[in-house]
Amino acid sequence: MLTFTGDGRAHTCNGVTRRDFLQVGSLGAAGLSLPQYLQAKEQGQLKRPGDDRSCIMIFNLGAPSQLDTFDMKPDAPAEVRGPFQPISTRSGEFQLSEILPRHAEVADRFSIVRSCHHTSAAVHDAGWQVMQTGRIFSGGVNTPHAGSVVSFLKGRKTDLPPFVLLPEPMGRGGGNLPNGQAGGFLGKAQDPFALMADPSLKNFKVPDLLPPPDMATVRLDRRRKMRSIVDDAVKQFEASESAALLDSNFQAAFRLMTSTQAREAFDLSQEPTDVRERYGMNRFGQCCLLSRRLIESGVRFVTINTFLTVFDEITWDIHGSKPFTSIAGMRDIVAPMYDQAYSALISDLDQRGMLDSTLVCNLAEFGRTPRVNPAGGRDHWPQCYSVYFAGGGVKGGRVIGASDPIAAVPADRPVQPGDIMATIFHSLGLDPEGTLPGPNGRPFPLVDSQFHPIHELFA
Repeated sequence: MLTFTGDGRAHTCNGVTRRDFLQVGSLGAAGLSLPQYLQAKEQGQLKRPGDDRSCIMIFNLGAPSQLDTFDMKPDAPAEVRGPFQPISTRSGEFQLSEILPRHAEVADRFSIVRSCHHTSAAVHDAGWQVMQTGRIFSGGVNTPHAGSVVSFLKGRKTDLPPFVLLPEPMGRGGGNLPNGQAGGFLGKAQDPFALMADPSLKNFKVPDLLPPPDMATVRLDRRRKMRSIVDDAVKQFEASESAALLDSNFQAAFRLMTSTQAREAFDLSQEPTDVRERYGMNRFGQCCLLSRRLIESGVRFVTINTFLTVFDEITWDIHGSKPFTSIAGMRDIVAPMYDQAYSALISDLDQRGMLDSTLVCNLAEFGRTPRVNPAGGRDHWPQCYSVYFAGGGVKGGRVIGASDPIAAVPADRPVQPGDIMATIFHSLGLDPEGTLPGPNGRPFPLVDSQFHPIHELFA
């Protein structure tokens, strides 16, 4: 999938956006006229907190076991607590599993929510949908991914797309539902730019990012001018909505293909070898490093899929027997790779002064059953699990909410996917009570009214 987004804004002939008019309406009570408002905006006086922030969403496809990672119950019976021991962390406020020692070293920079739950089906793609959009897929309404919302409302900052997906969209999940990683009812113009490549490979290149080697820039420019001449001859078609979208996508594609900034952002060979090795020379590790480079270059939202499918691949999906993963496989393969890359990303962002301006959220479709199954693994469990956040204004080293003694249900401060979306939007300077142009042109709330940001993360 290679999708290029436009700036996602409606402009008047004076260059005033739809968002300007909405904001002017609220500022009128303060005595600001439209010219005064635009002057203040130009001078940077009207930015909402978080307006310049970006987001990296790490989606732990397959769903980690809360009991074996972030919400251990060492005093529970053996069939509940599992085989791993808790270890102390740098935060001093909570413990983590021994399989995440590098997380423990950066635990003062992230905070855990141990009371997340949802009522969607205990099927992977149902969980993917609800956790990345804040809504259960129903009635044929395909709610856009959080990154698509940001893309639509904020547009691009540089030559790069506002929303990038690494390394590629999720594969099958077993339920034949949308995976939540698209523009939904906002349209394909708000789909992410999907890398569609493994950045850990020696011959890594971004498919379709650059023109064929035999096509020089002059030739590309000639093609662009020729297309402009042809377009002038079909003005009636150009008046249609489809043509406007086509032109927007063409211009965005041309801009990206000819951008030195874009080529450099995706060029991991510019990173020192020791930095690349610090992240881990594997697909997930290099995706984490690439996400940092993309945020530095102006991308607003990056989603990283830790894995691509739960079938015939070692993932967090620890049912205990093939074609799924065993607890030993999680311990020996999944956790070390994940632990190394995440800790490197958080440390790197912090050392570069980027952490406060970059929200890093680690989500999953659900948790795992409180009791170990007969195969020695754990099954799907949306009733209670852990997610966690760093940067973007989040205060690290905290635990929000709590589960019951066997991590089966929330015992304190229950949180749902809609609250997670509201938290992301709040961090990025968007009003969770705002609206989008929904199906049939009707206003559609960013999040439903019963959901709110997890303010304890920021206090």
